[in-house]
Amino acid sequence: MPSIGKIVRVAGPVVVAKGMRGSQMFELVKVGELNLIGEIIRLQEDLATIQVYEETSGLKPGEQVVGTGELLSVELGPGILTQIYDGIQRPLEVIKMASGPFISRGLTAEALPRDKYWDFTPKVKVGDKVVGGDVLGEVPETPLVTHRVMAPPGVEGVVEEIAPEGKYKVEDVIAKIRGAGGLHEVTMMQKWPVRRPRPYKTKLDPVQPLITGQRVIDTFFPIAKGGTAAIPGGFGTGKTVTQHQLAQWADAKVIVYIGCGERGNEMTEMLERFPELKDPRTGRPLMERTVMIANTSNMPVAAREASIYTGVTIAEYFRDMGYDVAMMADSTSRWAEALREISGRLEEMPGEEGYPPYLGARLAEFYERAGRVVTLGSEDRVGSVSIIGAVSPPGGDFSEPVVQSTLRIVKVFWALDTALAYRRHFPAINWLTSYSLYLETLEEWFRKNVAPDWPELRREAMAILQKEAELLEIVRLVGPDALPEADRAVLEVARMIREDYLMQHAYHPVDSYCPIEKMYGMLKTILYFNQKMGEAVSKGVPLVDIIRLPVREDIARMKIVPYDKFKDVMEEVKKKIDEQFTSLMKGKEALTVKA
Repeated sequence: MPSIGKIVRVAGPVVVAKGMRGSQMFELVKVGELNLIGEIIRLQEDLATIQVYEETSGLKPGEQVVGTGELLSVELGPGILTQIYDGIQRPLEVIKMASGPFISRGLTAEALPRDKYWDFTPKVKVGDKVVGGDVLGEVPETPLVTHRVMAPPGVEGVVEEIAPEGKYKVEDVIAKIRGAGGLHEVTMMQKWPVRRPRPYKTKLDPVQPLITGQRVIDTFFPIAKGGTAAIPGGFGTGKTVTQHQLAQWADAKVIVYIGCGERGNEMTEMLERFPELKDPRTGRPLMERTVMIANTSNMPVAAREASIYTGVTIAEYFRDMGYDVAMMADSTSRWAEALREISGRLEEMPGEEGYPPYLGARLAEFYERAGRVVTLGSEDRVGSVSIIGAVSPPGGDFSEPVVQSTLRIVKVFWALDTALAYRRHFPAINWLTSYSLYLETLEEWFRKNVAPDWPELRREAMAILQKEAELLEIVRLVGPDALPEADRAVLEVARMIREDYLMQHAYHPVDSYCPIEKMYGMLKTILYFNQKMGEAVSKGVPLVDIIRLPVREDIARMKIVPYDKFKDVMEEVKKKIDEQFTSLMKGKEALTVKA
């Protein structure tokens, strides 16, 4: 019997109801005459504290609260991909048809289309033994992703019936499995509570990089498949564009993009831009392997928490099929602000800057759901969820609690720098303050799959950039003319690394994505030029003559050379470097002989 209570207090998104004995924590409830969707977050005898995911204006004491007996859950099955959901998995297209451009309060909509038929192909036969996680059949959900219909976790036994190949709806029974608990009827759809991580067999070490095609990330601060990363930055530093780039180009099969409390215009740009983007590997629309969860800043704050958990549960579901999933959360700061507001309404003891003391624990709980795992099932499928969270610290202050709590958890820190953004250097990731703790574990992969000397090139380039930072301090004190030629040469090659290598145009047809082999070729060419420049300077060639060499223009243009022509162009540039430096040295020798 569902518990039925009465509202005794309303404080913004927090409602207190009495008479809720028999309810459970995190149970979904219908609040008031409009049946607003809420979730129980505190139970004390028969008093239930509920966070409501919709606008509560007009609610009054005495109105009914009805328990559903279910936890806040998501529907998982064919039909998730290409969808745009709100924070509690209501499809926005369905809502728009039902209520127009504004979401009516209390409106419910099924997350998966119930009337659509899907082509089902069985992968097991009658008499087969199956366990939770085994693939019972496949559905071509989109041209890019095959949906694997799996036995739900905990279901184990012998297949008594399996649907023949044909068209079925998500609620049709496609298999009957007899096990210790009796006969289980399995449909193509399963429900899963969002706050409970989906189970897996074992977690694997992060030894494969998630290639993003962004040079500053893949070269200096790579993220592993199943890894966690944070992108903190002030307003206008490019957090959203960076996440768009990662969503478009990252080496993942499925993308889950969460706009958590984002401004309406940013969310609109995403909703308009994503359906037009093409998948770089197939040329198909990118939306065919994307799920979007749109939660804007003018929606009730409690829904931000739901959107985060909804997104990560959907990501885990595709991971269980054996796919690599990249999840973008933009931005976790807005979720933290919602936690602060709800905590204030609950009259809890505040922590630093008013955030609840459990802020770090909640963030850790979320990021810990990332990972590369061996999934449930008889066959050892490997899938991963990589979580990339944007953080929006007020005024770009990285010492504030959300950034600091996130840094204690994530392994990759891409620090967006306001000064770089103002200089139009994008991506504005600061190479001196960012870091990746995956570098050592990924080194072996880069040596085997890119080049044996990749880590050495990376270290050499980073050393040049660090040396530049030291020299610029001296330049500020005494001016550039006081530096010896060798140090000025370091500044010159550092400028080449910054402008010709690290800067990348997000909207350029060629430069938007850079294959890892091309990155290696570009960096090797710049460092080869540096080697030749060092030799020439040590033999007394004036730096001003080296800077005037025409080949420097060719090096700068390498980033916009299409990948299929890059190898030939790189060989040509290397030949020009040799010829032009040889000519310089001969000219220097001739001058010396004359003198």
